[in-house]
Amino acid sequence: MTGLRERKKEQTRQRIIAAALQMFVERGFDAVTVNEIAEAAEVSKATLFAYYPTKESLVLQGLAGDDLAGIVSQRQPGQTFLEALRTNPPAFDARQMSQADTEALLARLRVVRDSPALQSAANQLGYQQRQGLAEVLTDEFGPMTAALMAAQIAASVLILQETYYRRLLDGVSAEEASHALFQDTQLAFDLLEHGLHHVQGRSHMCEALNARRQTPPPAGPTVGRETTTLPAT
Repeated sequence: MTGLRERKKEQTRQRIIAAALQMFVERGFDAVTVNEIAEAAEVSKATLFAYYPTKESLVLQGLAGDDLAGIVSQRQPGQTFLEALRTNPPAFDARQMSQADTEALLARLRVVRDSPALQSAANQLGYQQRQGLAEVLTDEFGPMTAALMAAQIAASVLILQETYYRRLLDGVSAEEASHALFQDTQLAFDLLEHGLHHVQGRSHMCEALNARRQTPPPAGPTVGRETTTLPAT
């Protein structure tokens, strides 16, 4: 009985979101009312709000990304909070999604892109995420340090998420976008862990390369040519 009840709830949830997204895509987020969505999904307004507490959540639910505070507070013993965040698979990675779910995700992203109201609501979710992370870090680092750390982490995660979504909207495959996301994530957490003073700009890289080119080869026979290695960025 419990399984049947849960399946019915999921069917209702999917019916509501399908009706909402179709109207949002066709007419724009602001032009659609909650009453119209409830009518199209054949549910009452109260039932709709039981599944989705706000109109904005019809689009943003699932797009907000990871629970940073939860990841940090539930990390393994001996694991640093940065290690926990770095190794946690991003919740917004679409690589494991079905084709239908990927298309629904792209539809949501387009609706958000075209709606200032949704963008503002998304920013509020980001603020709440940052505040939650700061609260978790406060006991260990103190309020000011925790707030600064949380701000840097949340901003980095936001850039990763926005860049990933932009690639999907530009037509990059989920596999390619996920591969790029992994590389970007390593860069972001390298910067968070080691600091900006470790970053070497392009001009520095060119200088290092030119210096290597001007260095005479070692005397005597060589088996092969030396490989030039650029500084890590």
